[in-house]
Amino acid sequence: MSAHLQEKRLGYALVLGSLAALGPLCTDLYLPALPEMAGDLNTSTASAQLSLTAGLLGLGFGQLLFGPLSDRYGRMRPLLWSLALLLATSVWCAVAQDINQLIVARLLQGIAGAGGAVLSRAIARDLYNGHELTRFFALLMLVNGLAPIVAPVLGGAMLNWINWRGIFAVLAFVAILLFSFSSLKLHETLLPERRSQGGIFSMLGSVFSLLKHRPFMGLCLTQGFVMAGMFAYIGASPFVLQQIYHLSPQMFSLCFAINGIGLVISAQVSTRLSRRFGEMALVKAGLVIAAVASVALVIAASLNAPLVTLLVPLFFSVMVIGIIGPNAGSLAMQSQGKNAGSASALLGVCMFALGAIAVPVTGFGSMPALSMGLTILGCYAIAILMFVTLVRKNA
Repeated sequence: MSAHLQEKRLGYALVLGSLAALGPLCTDLYLPALPEMAGDLNTSTASAQLSLTAGLLGLGFGQLLFGPLSDRYGRMRPLLWSLALLLATSVWCAVAQDINQLIVARLLQGIAGAGGAVLSRAIARDLYNGHELTRFFALLMLVNGLAPIVAPVLGGAMLNWINWRGIFAVLAFVAILLFSFSSLKLHETLLPERRSQGGIFSMLGSVFSLLKHRPFMGLCLTQGFVMAGMFAYIGASPFVLQQIYHLSPQMFSLCFAINGIGLVISAQVSTRLSRRFGEMALVKAGLVIAAVASVALVIAASLNAPLVTLLVPLFFSVMVIGIIGPNAGSLAMQSQGKNAGSASALLGVCMFALGAIAVPVTGFGSMPALSMGLTILGCYAIAILMFVTLVRKNA
């Protein structure tokens, strides 16, 4: 690949990766400000956390809106609509006067953030195929994988100078920047002759047709349940590591960062291996590693093992997401061309909807570390089941 094409590819990865990172950015940036926000709005912690739930729901189901829209009207118009909505809703969050206003604004903000997530994958599918698509997905994960690591730390640092309203003002500024960069750096990648025809029922029909596509749905659910395991880890690990193992916030951030870096590195290595062994082989290998690591995690948690004994299988349980995620997502998207927007939407819905279910499940039981481990193991076990029954049997 020439230096010019490599530079162009990296430029696209940065812009599209930033769009894909809108989800975790909207979710994680304001987390350190939740207690302050609850006090300022005179509401309970549980009510304040509903704003997080609303954002996750918006991120999941908003992809069902922007995916089919992009198949009908092209990629750029829905993308710019979503960024304009993100700007408006971020301002609304910043000026909300009570928790009910904030929850509604957060739901709409999540829907807006979903546009960036679904369209970044759809644009990548328009531009690339095969191993190149897998490599590009890995670049997206490299950029996107840093967002959940950096966002909470950045949000906590920002609270030294601004309050929670200021954080949403920063998100509004981010929306302006991304609107500008998208307008300047991206171009329409879905030509008119390749767009789906018809109205809203035709767009919904493309989604329903994908639901009946067993190999695609198998890969979609495989990736979705693996990502649900990651959400279970994100939701439970602060309580497990800080309150059960008594790590300081700084040490917890270090552990969180190490696991995140492991995920990003595994994504990059797996894309190089995919050229030699193929994406399907790597998904199979990743699922085997996921099974072994999550079983070891449950054993360590059930025995109240020392911290290091818990952290090792936890690292591999998170790292394996970088192997399965890009390869399963690439295989799913490679099977779709004209319906790439709808396909990307279903991939996103599976990730966020299943993740939203997995997070509260980790709260059951009297042993938080064991609950986290069992939830991750359960998610990975269902992912293996989906792969075996829907993908391998229909390959």
